[in-house]
Amino acid sequence: MKHVFVFFSSVLFILTSCMTDNPELSKALTWDFPLPRPHAGMLIGNGVQGLMIWGDGRDLVLTVGRAGFWDHRGGNKFAASTTYREVTRLLMEGDYEGLRKVFNISENPGPEKPRPHQVGGGRLKITLPAGWKMDKGLLILSNGTAVINIRDNRNRTNEIRIKQDIFNEISWIEFPGDLLDIVMAEIIPSWEFTSESLQTWGVEQPEYWDDGQTAGFCQTLPEDDPLALAISRKKNTILLATALQQDAIEAVKNRLNDFNQDMAEARSDAWWKDYWSAVPEIILPDPVLQEIVDYGLYKQACCTPPHGIACSLQGPFMESYQIPPWSNDYHFNINIEMIYWPALASNRTEHFMPLWEMVSSWIPELQKNAEHFFQTQGAIMLPHAVDNKGQIPGVFWTGMIDHGSTAWVAQMAWLHYRYSMDRTILENYAWPLLKGAFEGYWAMLEKVKDKSGKTRFSIPVSVSPEFRGSRMDAWGRDASFQLAALHMLVNILPDAANLMGESADPRWNEVAENLPQYTLIYGPRTLEWPEYESQRIALWEGMDLVESHRHHSHLAAIYPFSTIDPLASEHKNIVENSIYHWRREGPGAWSGWCVPWASILFARTDNPEAAVSYLHLWNQNFTNKGRGTLHNSDFPGITTISGPSWEKHPEIPLREVMQLDAGFGALNAVFELLVQNRQGLIHVLPSLHRDWKNLEFNGILTEGAFLVGATVEDGNIVEVRIKSKTGGNLKILHGLGMKYLLNGKELTGEILEKDFEEDEVVVLTRLYQPDKSIQ
Repeated sequence: MKHVFVFFSSVLFILTSCMTDNPELSKALTWDFPLPRPHAGMLIGNGVQGLMIWGDGRDLVLTVGRAGFWDHRGGNKFAASTTYREVTRLLMEGDYEGLRKVFNISENPGPEKPRPHQVGGGRLKITLPAGWKMDKGLLILSNGTAVINIRDNRNRTNEIRIKQDIFNEISWIEFPGDLLDIVMAEIIPSWEFTSESLQTWGVEQPEYWDDGQTAGFCQTLPEDDPLALAISRKKNTILLATALQQDAIEAVKNRLNDFNQDMAEARSDAWWKDYWSAVPEIILPDPVLQEIVDYGLYKQACCTPPHGIACSLQGPFMESYQIPPWSNDYHFNINIEMIYWPALASNRTEHFMPLWEMVSSWIPELQKNAEHFFQTQGAIMLPHAVDNKGQIPGVFWTGMIDHGSTAWVAQMAWLHYRYSMDRTILENYAWPLLKGAFEGYWAMLEKVKDKSGKTRFSIPVSVSPEFRGSRMDAWGRDASFQLAALHMLVNILPDAANLMGESADPRWNEVAENLPQYTLIYGPRTLEWPEYESQRIALWEGMDLVESHRHHSHLAAIYPFSTIDPLASEHKNIVENSIYHWRREGPGAWSGWCVPWASILFARTDNPEAAVSYLHLWNQNFTNKGRGTLHNSDFPGITTISGPSWEKHPEIPLREVMQLDAGFGALNAVFELLVQNRQGLIHVLPSLHRDWKNLEFNGILTEGAFLVGATVEDGNIVEVRIKSKTGGNLKILHGLGMKYLLNGKELTGEILEKDFEEDEVVVLTRLYQPDKSIQ
C-alpha cells in the first residue's frame, strides 16, 4: 500500500515570486515539465544516494535510489568446477552438454531463481494543490541544486528548491512561504511496483511507520541488510534520508533528527567549489559537445566521488518500477571502464578509489578462482559481470572466461598511476593486477606454427566480447581483442617492474615478439563487388565482422589498449581496411555506449569530423527528452537495439534502460578530440575539426601528471599551456608549427621534450601568426 503523509494548516498561503537573476542560474541546465518518467528527470547524487526528479502536472516525484542495496543470493561459482583446459577440450570436442554442466547452464531453467541484483529504493511523491502545476526545472551544476519553477492557480510563479548533503544520505526539499502546509506527500516503496518478482524470490513487504516525527518504510531482504527510507518536516522543508544497515530504522531516524541543514549546505557548497576548480575548463564552438562536457562533469561528481560507492551500470540512479536491468551490476568488458575513463583527463583520479577498494577486497577470491581455473600460481581472474562481492549474477559463460576484463581493469589501474604518478596506486593495485592478468593469459597460451612454419603463440579458446552472446559457438582461436589485451600487458609490465625494482620476466618479451598483434582475415571488400578483396582485422580466426555489432572489441588495438599506431606504415593499410569494413556494416545493431567508443576510434585515426558527427548521433538517438543516457535508442531509427517511443506510446509498459556508461564515454570522447596520449607522446588537438575555428581549454590531465591547455584562433593553435603536477619528462606534439616560443624563447621542432620540475608552468606560443589576408 502507499503511505500518505499530509502537511496542512489553515494559514493562507500567498505566493511571492522568488525567480531572481541569480548568476548561478546562468550555468544551469533547463528541463521542461512534464517529465513523464524517472530517467527523464533531473539528477542529484553523492555516489551513495541518488535522486531522479520528475513529474507531471501538479505531481512532483523524487525517485530515490541507494547504491549498494544488494540481494546477493544465487551467485555463480563456475570457476571452482572446471579449468580452462577442460573448457578447451569440451569446446574442441563439441561436448556442449558438458559445457552447460560446468557453467551451471540449464536448458530448462524452470521458475526464475534469485541471482545477485540491486533493488530500487522508492519514491517521494509531492502533490501540489489543485490548479497548480510545475513549469520548468533548473539544475544548477555549480553546486548540485535543483530549482523547480511552479505556477499557482492564478499563474503566479515560485520555486521549490532541492539539494543534497554531498557526504551523507540525506536531501532536503525547501518550499516557499507556507506551501508545505497545503501539499500532500506520499512515500511509495519499490515494493509497490516489483512485489511480484520480489515475492517469488522470498522477499517480504516492507515495514511502514509514522511516529509523528518521522515517517517511512524499511525494506528487508532474506540474507542482506535492509534499506530504510524516511522523511520528516523542519519548518518549510521536507528532509529525506536513507540508511542501509541492520538497524536501518533507528539509523535513518537519527539521521533525520540530528541533521543540521546549514552545516550540510556549507560543506556541500565547499566540496562542489573545490570540484569545479580542479576539473578542466573547456569552451567549445559546438553546443552539443559543450553540454556533453558540462553535464558529464556534473554527473561524474554525482556518480563517482571519492567518498562514494564504486559506481555500477546505473550507480545510485535506480528506478523503482522495475528491477534494474542487468542487476545494476559491474560489467568489466567496457561499461565500468567507460564510466571511469573521464576521471583521468578531468584531473579527478581520486574518483577511482572506491572502485579499487572494492576490487582489492575481491583479490583473494579472484586469485583462488583463477589458480584453479588456469591451474597456475599467481593468476587473477575477473569475469565480465559481477556484483559488489565479485560474484557472477548469471550464466553468460563467454563473459565468465573473457580474460580481457581482467586485463582491462589492470590497464585502468596502471593509467591511474600514470596520470597521478601516485606510487601507492602502482604498488597496491596496478602491479598485482597486471601480474595476475598476465599469469592467466600465460596459462591459456599454446605454441603453433604459422603458414610460414614459424612458431608463434596462440590462444586456442578466446572470445570477442558479446559476439554471438552465449551460444556454444561464441568463441574462436586468437580473438583480436584478447591478443590486444595481452600485448597491452606485456607492453606495460617491463616499465612497471622497473618502477617496482623488480627484474623483467623473460616471458613478457617472448610474448611480445611471438604473439600476433591481431588476427587477420582476407575477404571481399564488399559483397556488392566481391572481386575486390581486402585484408582486415578479424574477430577471431576465420570470423569476420559479418554484420553490425555493438562491441567494437576487434579494434581494441587502436583503442582502448592502444597497442599499435594505426597510422604507422606496418598497420595503416590494415587499419584503413578494417575501419572501412566496420563503417560499411554500420550502426544498425549498436547500443548507446558503443557510439562514443566509435567516436574515439575515429579520433584516434585522425578523423575528427566523423568523431564529432557520431557524438551528435549519440545525443540525438541515445538520450531521452530529459538527457537520460540510454542503452537502447530512444526511438526506432538508426539501430535495431531500440525500444518504443515512450512519448508516442505511453500505453506500453515502461521498460526504459538507462546506463551511465555512454554519457561518460561521450565526455571522454570530447577529451580525446582535444588531447590524446599516444604511446608516450602527448598530442594536442591531434587533428583539428574543419569547422572549429575558435576554442579554448585548460587543465586536461595527461599521462605523467601534466595539465595541458590550448587556445585556437581562426583555425590555428596559437598557444599551449603546460603545468607539471609532480615533475618529470614530457614529450608533446604541440601543433604550433616548426618554430614557436617557450616562455618567450624561440625553439624549433614539432615535438617538445622537456624535463619539468614539480609545479613548473610553461607557455608555448605560435611564433608566426597566420596571415589572415591570405585565403
